[in-house]
Amino acid sequence: MKERVIFGAVALLIFAPFLWFGGVAFQIFVGILAMIGVSEIVKMKGYEVFSFEGLLAMLGAFVLAVPMDHYFTFLPVDASLSAYTILVFFLLAGTVLNFGKYHFDDALFPIASSFYVGIGFQNLINARIAGLDKVLLALFIVWATDIGAYMIGRSYGKHKLLPAVSPNKTIEGSLGGVLSAVVVSILFMLVKPTVYAPQKFLVMLLFVAIFSIFAQFGDLVESALKRYFGVKDSGKLIPGHGGVLDRFDSMIFVFPIMHFFGLF
Repeated sequence: MKERVIFGAVALLIFAPFLWFGGVAFQIFVGILAMIGVSEIVKMKGYEVFSFEGLLAMLGAFVLAVPMDHYFTFLPVDASLSAYTILVFFLLAGTVLNFGKYHFDDALFPIASSFYVGIGFQNLINARIAGLDKVLLALFIVWATDIGAYMIGRSYGKHKLLPAVSPNKTIEGSLGGVLSAVVVSILFMLVKPTVYAPQKFLVMLLFVAIFSIFAQFGDLVESALKRYFGVKDSGKLIPGHGGVLDRFDSMIFVFPIMHFFGLF
C-alpha cells in the first residue's frame, strides 16, 4: 500500500501539469501514453514491441489519438482517422506480401488493439480541448466508481458479478460504485453547473450512472484481456499500479460515451 501511494502520487504529479495546461504538450503526452498502452497489449500477445505489428499498432494509436489536422492545416478535419486507415492498410498488406505465413487474423489483433486504445485517448484529448472540467468530471466518475465499488463490495458484497473474469467484484460493489459516482457528480455539478451543458441536471444524473457502468465495463474488459494472456498487470510502468492500461482502462470507455451523449 505504501508503494502504491508513493508512486501513485508521483504519477499524478507528472500527469497533472500536462492536464492543467492542455495544448500541444498534453496532446503529445497522451499520444505517447496511447503508444505505451498498445505496447503492453502487444507484449501480452508475445509480439516484439518493435516488430512489424508492434510498430504499426503503436503508431496507429498515436495518430488516432492526436488531432493531426491541428498541426498540419492542409490535412482534412478527419486527418487522424484517415492516417489511421492508411496504417491499417499497411497491416493488411502483410497478408499479401507474406501470403501463407501472415493471415487476416494476424492483422486483426494489432488493428483492434490500436483502435481500442487510440479511440479512448482521442476522446480524452477532445474532452480537454472542450474544457478541463469535462476531464475532471470523467476522472471523478471513474475514481468514485472504483472507491465506492471497493468499499461497498468489501463491506456488503455477497453476490459475485463475473467471477470468471474478476473473482473479487460483486453486484453489491458494482451498484455501490454507481451510487458513489452519482453522489460525487452531484457535488461537482453543483459547484460547476456548466460541466453538464447542454444536458439537464436530472438527465445528466442518468448519464452519470451509465458512465459509471461503462467505467466498470472498461475495467472488466482489461481484466478479461489479462486473464486470457495469464498476466497480473498490463505492464510495470508505475510500481504498485501496473501499466498504462491498468490506470486508464475505465477512462478508455468513459470518454467516448461522454462524447456520444454530446458533453464535448
